[in-house]
Order: sequence, then structure tokens, then C-alpha cells
Amino acid sequence: MHDVIIVGGGPAGLSAALVLGRCRRSVLIIDQGNPRNAAAKKMHGYLTRDGIGPKELLRLGRREIHRYRVEFRRGEVVDAMRGREHFQVRLHDGSRFRSRKLLLATGVRDQLPRLPGLTELYGKSVHHCPYCDGWEWRDRALAAFGEGKRAIGLALSLKTWSDDVVVCTNGQRGVRARFANAIEKHNLRVFEQSIARLDGRAGKLRRIVFADGSSVKRDALFFSTGQRQKSMLAERLGCEFDRKGGVVVDKRERTNVPGLFLCGDASKDVQFVIKAAAEGAVAAVTVNKEFQEEEGRVL
Repeated sequence: MHDVIIVGGGPAGLSAALVLGRCRRSVLIIDQGNPRNAAAKKMHGYLTRDGIGPKELLRLGRREIHRYRVEFRRGEVVDAMRGREHFQVRLHDGSRFRSRKLLLATGVRDQLPRLPGLTELYGKSVHHCPYCDGWEWRDRALAAFGEGKRAIGLALSLKTWSDDVVVCTNGQRGVRARFANAIEKHNLRVFEQSIARLDGRAGKLRRIVFADGSSVKRDALFFSTGQRQKSMLAERLGCEFDRKGGVVVDKRERTNVPGLFLCGDASKDVQFVIKAAAEGAVAAVTVNKEFQEEEGRVL
């Protein structure tokens, strides 16, 4: 019986484990090893770690928590249940573990556009977050990919980093007419043709080729095509969800399920690595305070 099982060993989960380990709680992290930003070469916006490789950040984090005897197990949690006094999780290999509290740091999965050529470019010149990668493409030729309001909204955001932004709707018609005022005001070019492929070399996008044979030269493409929960555990355990598909948590990272906490991107708030780590720390303090209350150590 562990005090806490943390599902997900990204920045949120590791940060929570660090705080809980220092509180002398027995912690088990279970992580399947495929983080959301695995395709990225560098991560940004993390003070003192701007530009570090995502894998290197996780390596440093695991090394730090090791000194506090936090256990780490590679695997995928496929099921979880809440008993009267504990949680139980089951891994893909059939092994089971129990804990007094359960913290989900499972994150989300981006829904990548189904475009020929995208796989080779993703994380290098095709991105989903302007705040993470916009600086690297400042003053370059950019494309915003998506449907309707999402595409136009993304294009307007990208104008912060470059004046040369086009919109690609991949066959969706009527966008020019629906958002005519914004398109004209901000000098956006809109391509409503279906996309045949993304042409690039060595990870660098060169042009977007449309099904009608035309093309437009671009240096980078940003997309807004939605995301979904990476794990079904929150749903199976009875968590509440908001209209955007995020798990509802309070200011202390508690879910509506007693003893169950959630931090990081799965709540679908601002999705920065540094914020996920901060949420992990908040969740850990809340978990420890609940333990202290149960132990009668709170006035």
C-alpha cells in the first residue's frame, strides 16, 4: 500500500512526486513513456530551462526525485477503481497496485491533422502552440491550419510573431465570407482548397501543395485541430468534465471524487510545462494536508 500513486511521469507528475517525497510519503509513479511533447526538440517558457530538450528535463526530474525514494515504474495504467479506503490501479501487464490517494497527471493528446508529409515535419516546422514555438519562426512565412473560427483565431494569434500569415482550411468553404471583416482588417490570405501534401526536407517545411495543383511557400505551419484526454481513467473514476472536455478541479487540484486529484494539461487550462509543474506542486501540498488531517495533525 503506497500513500500516493501518481499516474503520469511528466513535469506535473514529477513535480508532485518531488514535494510528496520530501514530505516522507511513499510514492509510486507509473508512466508509459510517451509524453505529449516527445516530437519537440526543445521546450520553451520554463524559467532557467528555456530551450532544454523535453527528454532531458524528464531525466533531470527523475534523478532529483530518486534521492527521496520515490518509486518509478514503466507501464500503462489501463484501469482504476476506488474502494472504501483505497484506490487500486491495474497495468497493461496485469499487475496491480494500491494507494491511499491517487493523482492523475495523464495529460492530453493532440489530434494531429491527417496530412501527407506531416509526420516528418511535426515538432520541427509543424507545431500546435505559438507560445512554445512562435519565437523561432518570427518574421517568417507561416500558415494557420484548422476549421472556421479556430483557424482564423490561430492566424490572428500568429500575427504576434509574423506579418506573413495565411489560413488553410483544407476544403472547408465559406470561411472567407463568414470572417470577411477580420480577414480584411488583418490582411490574411485564406486558402479553402483541400491540401494534397506538405512538401519539406530534413524536417523543414517548404510549401503547402493543394489538390488543385496550386501551392504556397511556407516556412512553418501551426494547427488547431483539438485534443482529447490521453487517458480514460478520470472518466472511469467518475470525474466531472467541463464543456471543453477538461476535468473539473478546484483551486487545490481536487476532483469531485474524494481522494482523487488531477494536475497538468488534462484540466485543459493554460498548457505550459511550467504551469503543469506548478499544478503538480499544488496538488502535492493538498494531498499532504489531507494526510495530516487524517492523522489528526491539524488544529
